[in-house]
Amino acid sequence: MGELGNNVGVAPLETMRSMSGLEFLRRIADGRLPAPPIAALLGFRIAEVSEGYARFEMTPELRHYNPIGAVHGGVAATLLDSCMGCAVHTHLQAGTGYTTLEININYVRALTDQTGLIRAEARTLHVGRRAGTAEAKLIDAKGTLYAHGTTTCMIFSI
Repeated sequence: MGELGNNVGVAPLETMRSMSGLEFLRRIADGRLPAPPIAALLGFRIAEVSEGYARFEMTPELRHYNPIGAVHGGVAATLLDSCMGCAVHTHLQAGTGYTTLEININYVRALTDQTGLIRAEARTLHVGRRAGTAEAKLIDAKGTLYAHGTTTCMIFSI
């Protein structure tokens, strides 16, 4: 699941400007555009996007561990932040971008290298001209909740 192959990089700004957020993310998901380097670093991928929705997947590994013997909380936070931001991005028109203004993550239980495949599922709550909000949960294949969160994103012209 974590393998992204050689299709990792940053799409040119002109490419981002030329298409809607949903079209841009669908092209990353299907491999027509490169996955961002953070996806390769942590081993996650966009599994599904639709308007107002994003789902990311990854399998936690030993390389994600902190010194106390569990997956670092920053891995879950990054996965949720990326997924929620992309849910907001699905609403954006060509020539528009976003950045995270605030995230709030609540950890429910520890992730380990024995957890197996996890997925972050994010849905938008509101997207306006200048800000968007979304919520997400991080669950395993059985539906067990590991973390959940919310975000506020600033929307701007690119």
